Amino acid sequence: MIAVNTPAPPPVDPGSTGSGAAQRLGFAPEQVVQEFGYDADVDDAFRFAVEDVCGAEIEDDDYTGVADAVLLWWRDGDGDLGDALVDMVGVLEDGGFVVLLTPKAHGEEVDASEIEEAAVTAGLHAAGSFNPSSEWRAHKLVAPRSKARR
Repeated sequence: MIAVNTPAPPPVDPGSTGSGAAQRLGFAPEQVVQEFGYDADVDDAFRFAVEDVCGAEIEDDDYTGVADAVLLWWRDGDGDLGDALVDMVGVLEDGGFVVLLTPKAHGEEVDASEIEEAAVTAGLHAAGSFNPSSEWRAHKLVAPRSKARR
């Protein structure tokens, strides 16, 4: 019998799924998170991880208070992403952020140039992106840091 050396599978990055993914995106305890674009295709495991980290349920699009963060599920064909991001900025607390989630499926993905243009329109910039699930890509969008007033 000949022994075959098979390589070990690569280690799983603990920050790439579940609560690790939510923390990696900047979610923290006691944050208010509001969600837009919810539909049957969203990743419930990621949503639950955000709720676990924040310690509260995610607010829906009827919520009228300010939010520390926004989850925006966006699919190609959902409309004008720039307008949507401008609306998201309007519900954020100072220092808040938007996590734009776009599908990875061929034919449904949102072009990177569209995301960049929409972010600039809303006064946001990309602060990183990664894959929190097999179906969705997360793009963290933040407002530029303003200079301290003197």
